[in-house]
Amino acid sequence: MQGIHLFELASRQAEWLSVRQAAVSGNVANANTPGFKARDVEPFRDVLEQTQLTMAATNPVHLEIDASGVAATQLRTDATTEQNHSKNTVSLEEEMVKSGEINRQFSLNTSIVKAFHRMMLSAVRS
Repeated sequence: MQGIHLFELASRQAEWLSVRQAAVSGNVANANTPGFKARDVEPFRDVLEQTQLTMAATNPVHLEIDASGVAATQLRTDATTEQNHSKNTVSLEEEMVKSGEINRQFSLNTSIVKAFHRMMLSAVRS
């Protein structure tokens, strides 16, 4: 039987979310810096495809899906918006939307881990 990788996957996503939040906060901090180019990280699904983690069907009725884990997160600079008069590409509105997305994803991540942890404890106690 293969190990359960949900905790490792959740940990990798939390790391990715942390890196993305740092990029977003850096963009907000430099919103008034002339010539600053807004940055973001590559999407988690791209990072997920670079890992060695694979799904395993433990029952014949399970779906056959290839999934991957997480590798190092890289910054993207190609997802920039239009420049303002100081050649700065930071849009505070977009950065706030990204920050909200990060918050929701982190909340979902921790909720799933808590539920899985409770399920594991329940299985061990039985």
